[in-house]
Amino acid sequence: MRLIDIINGIDAPIVGNAEREINDIQSDSRKVQQSSLFVAQAGVHVDGHKYIDSAIASGATAVVCQQMPSSINSNVCYLQVEDSNRALGIIADNFYNHPSRHLRLVGITGTNGKTTTVTLLQRMMRAAGHHAGLISTIVNKIDEQEYPTINTTPDALTLNQLLHQMVEAGCEYCFMEVSSHAVVQQRIAGLTFAGGIFSNITHDHLDYHKTMAAYIAAKKGFFDSLPQEAFALTNIDDRNGMVMMQNCRATIKTYGLQHPADFHCKVLEDTFQGMLIELNGQEVWTRLVGRFNAYNLTAIYATAVLCGIESLEALRLLSDLHAAEGRFEYVTGHGITAIVDYAHTPDALQNVLQTINDIRNERQHLITVVGCGGDRDSTKRPEMALIAANMSDKVVITSDNPRTEDPNKILDDMESGIPNDKRWTVVRITDRRQAIRTACMMAQEGDIILVAGKGHEKYQEINGVRSHFDDKEELQHILLN
Repeated sequence: MRLIDIINGIDAPIVGNAEREINDIQSDSRKVQQSSLFVAQAGVHVDGHKYIDSAIASGATAVVCQQMPSSINSNVCYLQVEDSNRALGIIADNFYNHPSRHLRLVGITGTNGKTTTVTLLQRMMRAAGHHAGLISTIVNKIDEQEYPTINTTPDALTLNQLLHQMVEAGCEYCFMEVSSHAVVQQRIAGLTFAGGIFSNITHDHLDYHKTMAAYIAAKKGFFDSLPQEAFALTNIDDRNGMVMMQNCRATIKTYGLQHPADFHCKVLEDTFQGMLIELNGQEVWTRLVGRFNAYNLTAIYATAVLCGIESLEALRLLSDLHAAEGRFEYVTGHGITAIVDYAHTPDALQNVLQTINDIRNERQHLITVVGCGGDRDSTKRPEMALIAANMSDKVVITSDNPRTEDPNKILDDMESGIPNDKRWTVVRITDRRQAIRTACMMAQEGDIILVAGKGHEKYQEINGVRSHFDDKEELQHILLN
């Protein structure tokens, strides 16, 4: 493909011959081949500009950069841009023939609920007979074919390549999580969205965004970029729900449980087996549990209808859905019910605990196992410990993914949030496997254990090394033996 076609839509000075053929695009100099276009990104940890010479030595014949190198190679074409990240998104979109224009791409952003919503939307569309793709925290999928995932939202090259594969496979829809990092880092630049969903916004990722205002602005940036032809579906019950819609050109629709909305839900019955809800006046039984899932289900129903699924058919499909992996999953044994959930923010933990407390009876004790990740936002640690202590009968605080941070320092931060009158209910065990085992030993028949924080994850990262670890497997090993 000609370089001049690949950089279409980028207004920037060009040095050299832009008519040359380009075989592939890379932002990692180690992957550059002959006739590659190398995009030098000023990343969070690595500055790609340092590797321009290395990329050229490996065969790159074109370079996109924010700062021109001190020495210019006459055999190379250079394009100097204001933002390499944004340029990469546009370039990848051009190179893969605008894949997002050839299917209905729907993105969801928010603190909680993203994975459940996109996962169940993809399942619903598949059940309705449509080819559909999925881009999520857990897995990327083209129909039923699974592909591994690293980030919630892939980098622009991987993203467009995946969307291109979906188009080639005949997909009509793609449902994807849009992280705040992805918006700020321009990973979705160049994409054409048919719709956007806002779930909610609560305390998270302040290690990266620094302030809640910046975090909110990042989420809002997604809706600011939606085209006029798209729909924007927002949670009207969230105090930032309509803030997201300011300056949004798309058709705005609302959903919620508390306020009048275009798509309104009412929880009629909530049990550990499922919920009876009313959506726009129609009752439907679902396998999902909890008020937080009522919001997810309402967003799913609304999106299906906005995508053209008839209302009653959408309700029928909704009733067949089951929870996404690691989201309120059950393990039972010896009369004990254990729940695994990805809740790793204060709001998510509170939602899950509130759901359990609303359903359990006075004879059932609740034991919560919870930790916080290392090298991440430390300000939420005492808050999460306080929520666990206030809403559980007993708590075991333990490691999540310490990463490169001292696990005991993380637990110290958590303990600082526990009031003196609750300290007797809290046990501190650094080793997560032992913490889960201890919680199971504490539990009596009829009791409930919540293991929160890791959900679907199949690993634990300690000192930068990932080892296999699965909360659900640990519980099965203990409770089923």
